Amino acid sequence: MTRHGHPVLSRSFGYADKSRGIRNTGDTIYCLASVTKLFTAVAVAQLVQQGTVAFEKTVGTYLDGFPGAIADTVTVHQLLTHTSGMGDYHGIDGYFTAAAGWSTAEQVLSGTLDFIRREPLSLRPGTGHQYSNSGYTTLGAIVAAASGLSYYDYIRQHVFAPAGMADTDFHTTPRWRSDPRIAHPYSRQPTGQRVDIVDQQHLFVGLPDGNAFSTAPDMARFAGALLDGTLVSPAFTDLVVGAKVPVATLPPKPGLPAKTRFQAYGPAATLGNGTWAVGHNGGSPGISTLVEWYPPSGWLAVKLSNYDPQDTMAVDGTIQAILTR
Repeated sequence: MTRHGHPVLSRSFGYADKSRGIRNTGDTIYCLASVTKLFTAVAVAQLVQQGTVAFEKTVGTYLDGFPGAIADTVTVHQLLTHTSGMGDYHGIDGYFTAAAGWSTAEQVLSGTLDFIRREPLSLRPGTGHQYSNSGYTTLGAIVAAASGLSYYDYIRQHVFAPAGMADTDFHTTPRWRSDPRIAHPYSRQPTGQRVDIVDQQHLFVGLPDGNAFSTAPDMARFAGALLDGTLVSPAFTDLVVGAKVPVATLPPKPGLPAKTRFQAYGPAATLGNGTWAVGHNGGSPGISTLVEWYPPSGWLAVKLSNYDPQDTMAVDGTIQAILTR
């Protein structure tokens, strides 16, 4: 936790790798899950600022092979705000069977896009909010097409490097298994036992919608670089973090105020107690993450965990309640 860029509180608990007795520390590298979408959103904003991409342009402006229902109607704005009507490639029949045979980053991204191209829209674009991993992977492909770099190289050169994120990258699953600095994911089984499931990961490497790897200090650097104009100009920072689409009104709970949640260009923007909380969380078996900042108080919270979301996500609400009082 930091305030105005100065560290205030840092705590680590548990083990990064129980079998080797390696404890979690402040420098442990964690899988980020969907927090990765923040990097993709910033990359798109950079390209819009440069004039290479436009929020109102459609998918077909930048990418080939999509059906007309997507290519001619779904806009970059809708992809960023989860209003495209696209869904989640994870649920497409045969996806993980195919993914098991991919052994390069290029195969993972291009192979996933092949499945996404065949996935029908579940909503008419612009008519509703539906969280979409497929939409953010499509955005990553747009970043690559518009920049002339691979998605991964673009993010390394234009997001990680200028933000000073030396311990952040898209690591392969073989490295996840072997690198002692990377926390293994521990998922609770029906017996109640938490089991290391790193060997159950299906993708060779993460995608624009999820599974980059980082440390808490690096994520604090990322948030600082986004908010101070390092990654995009202040005007475009406002575009990225500003509320765009209303998502939900959350009633009060014991110790927690009522909240209204909006979708921004990547982050969620939540209004509670008259104060904004802006950021993104992530979760999958053995992974639970949060990066959130609280303007104008200057507070930033980063929570990275290698346990299941249901074991740790209650912490997110507590952090938000404290920092928005």
